[in-house]
Amino acid sequence: MLLPKRTKYRKQQRGRMKGQAHRGNFVAYGDYGLVALEPCWIKSNQIEAARIAINRYVKRGGKVWIKIFPDKPVSKKPAQVRMGSGKAANEYWCAVVRPGRVLFEIAGVTEEQAREAMRLAGHKLPCKTKFIAKVKEESANEG
Repeated sequence: MLLPKRTKYRKQQRGRMKGQAHRGNFVAYGDYGLVALEPCWIKSNQIEAARIAINRYVKRGGKVWIKIFPDKPVSKKPAQVRMGSGKAANEYWCAVVRPGRVLFEIAGVTEEQAREAMRLAGHKLPCKTKFIAKVKEESANEG
């Protein structure tokens, strides 16, 4: 599973997930992508499950890029523990995802294969997703 090698601080506050994604909101490397439509925290094991689903479907054909990384530690207290006595230990790592963020990209496969692989990956994730294709740069140097 993905997690940072080291961080400056062990624990982090929860923060907010308002607004659209400003970075990583277009298909940069591959030909097709999977975009988040709502804000969510995606755990590292959910990212791994989606990656495995894509790779199993395309049978190691093509190349897959994971465009998100779980760098936020989430702490959780055990069940039936009273309030107080400090912040709990870190339970898992998650990636903060805002609407419009490209989660996965794929290249080297047909559109039908990519669409089905991304559909299977989307079922492993906690938010609604959408399949997109790379925007073709039509005659950018014309004129």
